[in-house]
Amino acid sequence: MDDDSRVTRRRVGDAEARRANRGWWDTDADDYQAEHGAFLGDVDFVWCPEGLREADARLLGDVVGRRILEVGCGAAAAARWLATQGARPVAFDLSAGMLRHAVQAADRSGVRVPLVQADALALPFADESFDTACTAFGAIPFVDDSAALLAEVHRVLRPGGRWVFSVTHPMRWIFLDDPGEGGLRAVHSYFDRSPYVEQDESGVATYVEQHRTLGDRIRELVGAGFRLLDLVEPEWPEGHEGIWGQWSPLRGRLFPGTAIFVTEKPE
Repeated sequence: MDDDSRVTRRRVGDAEARRANRGWWDTDADDYQAEHGAFLGDVDFVWCPEGLREADARLLGDVVGRRILEVGCGAAAAARWLATQGARPVAFDLSAGMLRHAVQAADRSGVRVPLVQADALALPFADESFDTACTAFGAIPFVDDSAALLAEVHRVLRPGGRWVFSVTHPMRWIFLDDPGEGGLRAVHSYFDRSPYVEQDESGVATYVEQHRTLGDRIRELVGAGFRLLDLVEPEWPEGHEGIWGQWSPLRGRLFPGTAIFVTEKPE
């Protein structure tokens, strides 16, 4: 997605991806929060750069009294918002750097939720221990075996539980990560599942993001035992002029930037 020699598209195994992304988010946590923290808030549930909020979308359904797992929580703003709505959330992330910001935001807001450092591929929770699970861009794009992650979420959800997650819309992988005119030209095959990799001068991955097509995601969900209820593609709202990485008003008004999968574990 870039001409820089340290950016490439290549196969990356689970161990290399885990090591790279844990290191990236630990190192980048301060800069990430400085750039995006105001948009995300300390106590808010924002699904995507388009600004869709759970307070308006209600994709999780009724959350009062529900035990909810926030997967790949980052600074856990969504979990804190859920707590203010009467839910009983637990938030986890692989990155100690991001969890440090979750603690700081809890201190600022006075809203505290249980925080756990954990790997999404090996959840430290009992079977059927949550009513709902959710994530806004957490974990899923960063693991090699996203099918295994979905199976883990399915395991810890109770029958009838809802699992909702947002990711970069798969069609965005066709284009360069450019919020301007350069990001309107198709340069990659939609069907090339090679991960986007940033690497150091020795060729060791420092950041890895995985690509799946819409069909891949649906097959993984069905294979894990979920039922797809909805696929939400938020439109870019009028008056929203913010730029977040490759998300921008220019691109957002032409094609989707986010896909939100709304699913449930059947009774």
